[in-house]
Amino acid sequence: MSKEFFKGRQDKRENHTNHGYQSGASHKPGSQKHPLQLTVTSDERKAEIEVLLLEHELFGSIIVNSEEDAEENIFDLTGLLNKPATVSVETTPSRNDPCSCGSGKKYKKCCG
Repeated sequence: MSKEFFKGRQDKRENHTNHGYQSGASHKPGSQKHPLQLTVTSDERKAEIEVLLLEHELFGSIIVNSEEDAEENIFDLTGLLNKPATVSVETTPSRNDPCSCGSGKKYKKCCG
């Protein structure tokens, strides 16, 4: 048997962080790198939207389209501002925990 033993992989492994599925998680809408694209119909509405962007520390490019048949497009902004709150559900106590009604008994003897 040789005195020199195999000590594992001889070549370096490739850097796997740059390969594979790109989820786009780094793409945050409303950031300075990816500003929101908003269209409004008047200068007064543009001022209102700018105030909203400043309040919520968002970035966006606002285009004023004053044609008669023009539509306002602020769906991305309303989607960011109206995020649903996280729902937290209180779990029921296990059998030997004290009851949540405050009686001092175990849950299995009181409300379980």
